[in-house]
Amino acid sequence: MSQPSIPKGTRDFSPEVMIRRNYIFDVIRSVFQRYGYLPLETPSMEQVETLTGKYGDEGDKLIFRVLDSGDYLKGVSDEALQTRHLPVITKTIAEKALRYDLTVPFARFVVMHQHALAFPFKRYQIQPVWRADRPQKGRYREFYQCDADVVGSDSLINEVELIQIFDDALTQLKVPAIIKINNRKILMGIAASAGIADRMMEMTIAIDKLDKIGEEGVMKELTERGFSADAIGVIQSMLGLKGDNREQLASLRQVLAANETGMKGIEEIEFVLDKIDALPLASAKVELDITLARGLNYYTGAIFEVKAEGVQMGSICGGGRYDDLTGIFGLKGVSGVGISFGADRIYDVMNELNLFPDHAKQSTRVLFANFGPQEEQQCLQLVRQVRQAGINAEIYPESAKMKKQFKYADDKHIPYVAIVGEEELSSQTISLKHMQSGEQFKLTIHELIARIQD
Repeated sequence: MSQPSIPKGTRDFSPEVMIRRNYIFDVIRSVFQRYGYLPLETPSMEQVETLTGKYGDEGDKLIFRVLDSGDYLKGVSDEALQTRHLPVITKTIAEKALRYDLTVPFARFVVMHQHALAFPFKRYQIQPVWRADRPQKGRYREFYQCDADVVGSDSLINEVELIQIFDDALTQLKVPAIIKINNRKILMGIAASAGIADRMMEMTIAIDKLDKIGEEGVMKELTERGFSADAIGVIQSMLGLKGDNREQLASLRQVLAANETGMKGIEEIEFVLDKIDALPLASAKVELDITLARGLNYYTGAIFEVKAEGVQMGSICGGGRYDDLTGIFGLKGVSGVGISFGADRIYDVMNELNLFPDHAKQSTRVLFANFGPQEEQQCLQLVRQVRQAGINAEIYPESAKMKKQFKYADDKHIPYVAIVGEEELSSQTISLKHMQSGEQFKLTIHELIARIQD
């Protein structure tokens, strides 16, 4: 019999890993709530037509289709089967798909429930998504996103607050971060200046690969896509802009002075940077990056990407503004902006940089040892009081050698073991052992609770 396995790009999470993952989720969730965002969940599956056409050609190829139940081939013609016409076959046998991200399902939700929502509507969502990508370090086929979006508001204050959310959460997690910012309108202006306004999306798809294939690779791809040497020259000069945020914006103003859309993008970036500079942020750095494109089709304004410093990893967060994503579902003129934390990559970064606090390695604070029926009965009463005080506690389920019970506590990273033997029963006390230091204290139950809560 072969050993059981799981699909490539998916993972099991042990209790120790889940405690750390939940620590990340709890920090991000608390920050979302602090800014007035409300929780939401959507189904794992969506209709295929809900998802396709929203992420560009590259994204559509990565959508996991779900095979229809029953006789799924009944609607497929013999001709399609014989010619192996996969687009037709796939469309016929798979009406549903696993969600690719949380933003498009959110837009669908807003349209379906628009009359029950108060706008601007701010929601956060922490759920898994699926992509048929090639698994590699930091890239999985099943992974969690932690999204915050606000729809029904054009105000750039939303962008300012979303940058603050990045900063607040990553500061609390102690992840050193650079928040890269750009604006799709600037990219539109660059495309217009290069004489390729109608091919802006093709340009951004190539530019978005800069980190992976380098400038030479991007230029080669633009050439292969049929862009002229003059157009490539304009794009290359833009990608080579030097200086700090303000110096780059000044250079862009000169180049895009005649382009209304590009100038609008510059004004929006300046507004956001002015507000951020006046705050300022706790730890994250904000950098203008003209090469930042974000390959998703639906972005129209500000775009964000967050990189962790000190570790080789792709972006750990991203996001941007979408002026009419709900319009594809029939609700026109509702602008939105949102961000997403990549919890799995954040976990990998924190693990590599050893950033998890000690309390993220344990769930139980104190283990009550078990010496036998009489002591067990007393410990059941005591552990109940400890739990009522809000402390995670457990009792070893059977009488066993102390070596075995101590090993159990060590294996679970439980910091304290409470011992109630004959002497403690008679004196109505508890011997509390600190597992790391080896120190032992004789305490009342109230003193024990106070010590552990500290």
